[in-house]
Amino acid sequence: MKHQESRVGQVVGIDVAGQNAALTSETLLIRSFKALNVCLMALLFSQWLTGCTAPVRAPVVSRDTPTVRHTSSRPSTYRVRTGDTLYSIAWRFNINYASVAKWNGIRYPYTIYPGQRLTLAPVKRASKRPPNTPVTRKTPKTQGAVSQAKPVVSKKAVSQRSSKGVISKSSSGKKTPESLKLQWLWPTKGSLAERFVSGDPVRKGVKIKGRFGTTIKAAESGKVVYAGNGLIGYGRLVIIKHNKNYLSAYGYNRKIHVKEGDTVKKGVRIAEMGSDGNGKPMLHFEIRRNGAPIDPLKLLPRHP
Repeated sequence: MKHQESRVGQVVGIDVAGQNAALTSETLLIRSFKALNVCLMALLFSQWLTGCTAPVRAPVVSRDTPTVRHTSSRPSTYRVRTGDTLYSIAWRFNINYASVAKWNGIRYPYTIYPGQRLTLAPVKRASKRPPNTPVTRKTPKTQGAVSQAKPVVSKKAVSQRSSKGVISKSSSGKKTPESLKLQWLWPTKGSLAERFVSGDPVRKGVKIKGRFGTTIKAAESGKVVYAGNGLIGYGRLVIIKHNKNYLSAYGYNRKIHVKEGDTVKKGVRIAEMGSDGNGKPMLHFEIRRNGAPIDPLKLLPRHP
């Protein structure tokens, strides 16, 4: 009998211990689940705080990498930076370089200096006549007065004087830049990837797709007036002055083979094709007349 009671007690003890163990494991599981939820909520909250308080960093723009940039309104003045030329400044703000030179009293060869402040608009000059100045009336001449008439020089006399010593540029036998008829050629080989759109600040020229390192040629003879990477959006850029009216530009170059001041002939290699902002091999080509972009396709021969 005692043996049976002992056995029953053991069985009851085992059942109670099993129940206690089951309750303990269930409690631990619930507590673990609650702790996991608390950790997850804390993590999500910290991420939300980080997103709200993270500083917004300004994009870093490399002058070597071409980027699409819309032209902002023209400032009234501009401070010259290292690497700038009068031509590159005028190009940046779509102004005729001759106008910038005139407004600032700069003569050829248009030397400027870092830190110099240039005016980018016509200077308004005050009237020479002071306000409230009395108007003097001319008194009629008397009959006895001797009139002092200005000598009249005939065109024939002027031409005779010119033939003796004073020779005008037009009669020197040399063609002036205005009379030269430019014969443009395609600056590189490739397919036309983008056309000129009048008034679009992004499409001021044409884009020609080719291969990396393809030769870039001068589309016409002229003088290199800029070679560098100071104009954001063009990468390594070459600007050639052909006469007082026409300039051409070659952007996205991988390597430049000319320097400022060089005189180049039409068809001579001036650079190697580089890439645009998307990494595609490309040449950005522009022609400007009196500072304003014009459609290069109207001047270039038919695309080969």
